Amino acid sequence: MNYSVILPVFNEQENLESLYKRVVKVLTGLKEEYEIIFVNDGSLDRTGDILMELNKKNNKVKIINFSRNFGHQIAVSAGLNFATGDKVAILDADLQDPPEILPKFFSRLDEGYDVVYAVRKKRKENIFKIISYSVFYKILRLIANIDIPLDSGDFCVLSRRMVKTINSFPERNRFVRGLRSWAGFKQIGLEYEREKRFAGTSKYGIRKLFKLAFDGIFSFSFVPLQIMFILGSTSLFLSIIGIFWAIYMKFFTTAYARVPGFATTTILIMFVGGLQLFSIGIMGEYLRRVYDEVKQRPQYIIESKVGF
Repeated sequence: MNYSVILPVFNEQENLESLYKRVVKVLTGLKEEYEIIFVNDGSLDRTGDILMELNKKNNKVKIINFSRNFGHQIAVSAGLNFATGDKVAILDADLQDPPEILPKFFSRLDEGYDVVYAVRKKRKENIFKIISYSVFYKILRLIANIDIPLDSGDFCVLSRRMVKTINSFPERNRFVRGLRSWAGFKQIGLEYEREKRFAGTSKYGIRKLFKLAFDGIFSFSFVPLQIMFILGSTSLFLSIIGIFWAIYMKFFTTAYARVPGFATTTILIMFVGGLQLFSIGIMGEYLRRVYDEVKQRPQYIIESKVGF
């Protein structure tokens, strides 16, 4: 198999026909063997039925049906596990990433690159998402212990060597673009203009966006823990100064003899309490991921496979 295209889908019934036609047109033009792997991430609409029709129409269409919704990053990982092509593309089903530029990406693999990732030079999305993504990527670039390119999503093409490497990673809280960067090898970014969603609504709500951001930050950075240490050390230092100040004011002056100190005590308690809760929250995020890994549950459960 020369080319594999992985398409994670969740309630994308409005986009599937157009997506299929555009992807097939591109892959047919390459005049090599190909497969299209749809990963149905627990869709509740007619996505499953439409995929079955596409498989009957074209036996190069393969389907992985999850038992429930496991999330976009897990769906991408499942597609990588089953892809057999020497060159593997990851593409979203909303057609914001145009399939027509895939040949340009594939050609760079022939030059010796193992990863060709897409860099969004312009987004046709609402201002809130544009700002949110921009802030997230800048923060991640600043604190991550690896070099994750700015404005690069999951849209990319990978060599067989890179696919095998990513498949060997056992972690369950997946951040594929981070794993891709961590693995190394020869990588290059190509700019493109991200389109508007073709049809339907985005499946990445606020909660999922925050989860993706947290997975990226807590999987590839120890800076939050270091911030906790700095804040804790600063708080301890200020507390020691406060103790000596209180002793001095109590025994060597009369300025605060008639002041009960309610405001000062309240402020200190709120400051230290807030600092402790903030620190516990950060520790909890790391601990939750350790707990997930220790349980050793599978990343996903497959209900059925078609075309394999």
